[in-house]
Amino acid sequence: MADMKINVNAVWDGGVKGNGTLKAEYLDTKIAIPAFLGGSGNGANPKEILVSSVTACYTASLTFVLASRNLPVAELTVNSEANISDNEYKIIHYPHIVLSKDATEEQIQSAQRATEAADKGCEVGNLLKKADVKIEIQGKVSLK
Repeated sequence: MADMKINVNAVWDGGVKGNGTLKAEYLDTKIAIPAFLGGSGNGANPKEILVSSVTACYTASLTFVLASRNLPVAELTVNSEANISDNEYKIIHYPHIVLSKDATEEQIQSAQRATEAADKGCEVGNLLKKADVKIEIQGKVSLK
């Protein structure tokens, strides 16, 4: 991996009930402490940002894998959900790849395998796995 430098700026106002902003080169979002923890809930919380980060990484990795296989992708969506408890932190990605209607069976199978390959190639997900976060992929491939 090439060297990379990322700068993020957080500004907070108003104590626990307040909120803040989180800014990076292409990111500008409101952040807050969740209401159930006594905060305002008026912004993204750290766990949402973490799950968003791994979803963005997985989606970019999947896009790269699909393109490298020259698959006729018409549409790609990824929904992710985190289930967090005292015993487990688990993220499930639900990628849905829509191929053009003339895709071959071989291309459909390749797209299905790509969902797992992208998981292996996502650096953010791999870091989280080292911290015992469980990541599952439940992919779907269909034709347009």
